[in-house]
Amino acid sequence: MTAAPDMKVRIGIGAGPSRHDPAAATLELVDGCEARGIDSVWFPDRMAAPAVEPVVAMGWAAGRTTSLKVGSGVIVLPGRNPAVVAAQLASLAALAPKRILPVFGLRPATAGERTAYPVPGPRALVFEEALTVVRRLLTEESVTFHGEFFTLDEATVEPRPARPLDLWLGGLVPAALDRVGRLGDGWLASFVTPAEAGAARAKIAAAAAETGREVEEDHYGTNLLVLPPGTSEQDADRARASSVVRRPELDPHDLVADGWDDARARVGRFVDEGITKFVVRPAVAPASWPGFLDEFAEHLVPLETQGIVG
Repeated sequence: MTAAPDMKVRIGIGAGPSRHDPAAATLELVDGCEARGIDSVWFPDRMAAPAVEPVVAMGWAAGRTTSLKVGSGVIVLPGRNPAVVAAQLASLAALAPKRILPVFGLRPATAGERTAYPVPGPRALVFEEALTVVRRLLTEESVTFHGEFFTLDEATVEPRPARPLDLWLGGLVPAALDRVGRLGDGWLASFVTPAEAGAARAKIAAAAAETGREVEEDHYGTNLLVLPPGTSEQDADRARASSVVRRPELDPHDLVADGWDDARARVGRFVDEGITKFVVRPAVAPASWPGFLDEFAEHLVPLETQGIVG
């Protein structure tokens, strides 16, 4: 299947579970992606899991590489100071132009992490106001903002990016999709089927049109979990059970690709629905990142060529 000419298929790697120290695994992952010419690497915001903090990881990875794009998937914005977030992103963008890919979300992945992100009001309202603050600080010379939750007087962030950063959002419920259309520059989904992603894409585009905005045609993406070949049945069952916790109404086999051939086929089905950006994550800790990346480069990276899938 071929994507539209103006829709470039890009496939990156998401940091996932590790069999050893997460710092050592991050080093192995980042160096491996850069050496293989992989498009991008993405770091989750998981305070309660053994993972490197995403903004720290993005800065470290950007400084260690010259071509690799670095993204977050997703940063929990409510509970963070949006002015500090804007300053962090501006500095990253100045040091690694065109390589910083921030994605923001409403709440942590697990209920146990939510107390670590206290918010001064209803989470959705705080999120939207915080996102407005981040965007204005990244694009305006001086910002005065008196909102319900945040107050700024002639605030500045330097150096501001020469090219505005695209701020992508996650989420699947109707309110989240409406928010992407009103306030976001792109959408990165998790735990969705191709049909659901296509329907969500249409809802986001409609919400954007209602407010006189437009989300670019190739700014729709999804995470994709893959079981590496050789995964034991016990580990595969555990991975599927973990994924379906987020979407108990779905068959767990709908959420996890069983090997690279299945992953390739799923990418094609997502592209058919207008989804062209992918963050591939191992559903179980790979035996080694180099082996996983070699297989990824062999089976999925060729799908990026000229936006051709199939």
